[in-house]
Amino acid sequence: MKTSKILTGALLLFAGVNALAQGSISGNMETNFQYLLSDDKINAIQPDEKALLNSYINVNYRLAGFKAGVRLEGYLPRTLGYPDRFDGAGLGYRYVGYENDLVDITVGNFYEQFGSGLIFRSYEDRALGLDNMMNGISLNLRPYKGVTLKTVYGRQRFAFVEGKNQYGAGIVRGADLEVNFNEWFPKLSDHNVRITGGGSLVSRFQEDNNSEFVLPENTGAYGGRLALAYKKFFINGEYIIKEQDPSQDNGYIYNYGKGMIVNAGYSQKGLGIVLSAKSIDNMSFRSDRDAVLQDLTMGFIPPLTKTHTYNLVATLYPYASQPNGEVAFQADIIYNIKRGTKLGGKYGTDISLNFSTAYEPLKKTSGINPLDSSRVTYESSLFDKSDLLYWRDINVSVKRKVHKQWTIEASYYNISMNNDVLKLTDEKGIIESHIGVLDVEYKINRKHTVRAEVQGLWTVDNKDRGAWATGLIEYTISPDWFFSAIFQSNYGNPVKEDRINYPMLFVGKIWGATRVQVGYGRQKEGLFCVGGICRFVPASNGLSLTFTHSF
Repeated sequence: MKTSKILTGALLLFAGVNALAQGSISGNMETNFQYLLSDDKINAIQPDEKALLNSYINVNYRLAGFKAGVRLEGYLPRTLGYPDRFDGAGLGYRYVGYENDLVDITVGNFYEQFGSGLIFRSYEDRALGLDNMMNGISLNLRPYKGVTLKTVYGRQRFAFVEGKNQYGAGIVRGADLEVNFNEWFPKLSDHNVRITGGGSLVSRFQEDNNSEFVLPENTGAYGGRLALAYKKFFINGEYIIKEQDPSQDNGYIYNYGKGMIVNAGYSQKGLGIVLSAKSIDNMSFRSDRDAVLQDLTMGFIPPLTKTHTYNLVATLYPYASQPNGEVAFQADIIYNIKRGTKLGGKYGTDISLNFSTAYEPLKKTSGINPLDSSRVTYESSLFDKSDLLYWRDINVSVKRKVHKQWTIEASYYNISMNNDVLKLTDEKGIIESHIGVLDVEYKINRKHTVRAEVQGLWTVDNKDRGAWATGLIEYTISPDWFFSAIFQSNYGNPVKEDRINYPMLFVGKIWGATRVQVGYGRQKEGLFCVGGICRFVPASNGLSLTFTHSF
């Protein structure tokens, strides 16, 4: 009998290994390591552990329509600035599912987005320490050509403590329907017309556990979107309504929320124009009404600001989308002056113009009693803005290849931000800054390239921390090695003792799908922002190591 059980077990193990061998396995791994030192000059504190580590390994398996995957995570402890609700090592993500031409079902953890994400976007951004993945079931159907139906049901991840996931209190239910009319009417494509439309419905259930107010346990949000394109022109928009959702974010008021985003543009060879407008009012939407910061966000407010990459522009005065209300506009123009012309030169010249701004929505309180038991505290209309400026960014860049080995890019930025609203520093009121950047690249030969940047920032009336400068030099040996040094200085700080320098050195090596980078130096405290979402990062001084590999 014992021999029979051993034989049966061996046969089952062989069958499992053989089945795995028939499918495909893919994945990636990432490790971020820090060894930190104390630095009284910048108020950097060495943690008790001295060394910090974030590590991830993703493994995905596919066999015909079957799919499964896991992600192992380790925060031992978490790296500096990462949310304190991530701790320990264990299984942070797992799923199984099946997919064919009709159905795509996933049970376990998953990410999804409806439309632009205004009422539902479940996603991960490790740089921000944000991971609001769903735990439940996702069922997507493609019942007819050009038709896609997405459904989700479950709870959002809130924390990873002692190697285990913790999920939010609210249950999220949602459905999204999208139709590609070109699939229904092929003649539209023959006339260079493209039309897609869609609609979304999302509902959150959370028990009323508030002793002061009577809170709705079911809160819904819904809306539609439409995208039209004709030849070189396009326009798309989305409109969303959110039902009464008293929460920590809005002070437990009972106003409805609403949001609208419109984009229009024109593109042809050498020219691209995009105009965008956004009106957001009371659109903070979470799976836990009492959550704060970036915790348990269901909705995502797309930014209408240019994504900056230069050090001083991106890190000193970034803008975070305001889910409780903003009226924003953006214009982006990219133009290429043809090569061989007097202005374009031998290789052509690229010009980029960008303007973005955001204001407080106009909230009308006349005729509304703030003591009314309805707790509807104001009225507002789409794109009706007040005179209170949140943000304004005017920037221009000119890039020109002046020789087969030399490329030069010059940029100017004028940024005004309302620190009473954004609260990036201790300064009061509007902080206006002028930023200039000169970026020069020299190709020594086919493999060796040197690039240098010089950046300067000056605040009007020497407000806040005054003037800054950044210098960077980067040397690349393609495709294997890269070296860089960056030196940032707050040389114009009105407080002499705070005129601090921040030097950093980096070296990296690439072996195919493997990349290793080592860095050492000082990092100032401040906000780190990606796509209109920010997190605070404390000052640090020390060694960093990043390792990534894909398979």
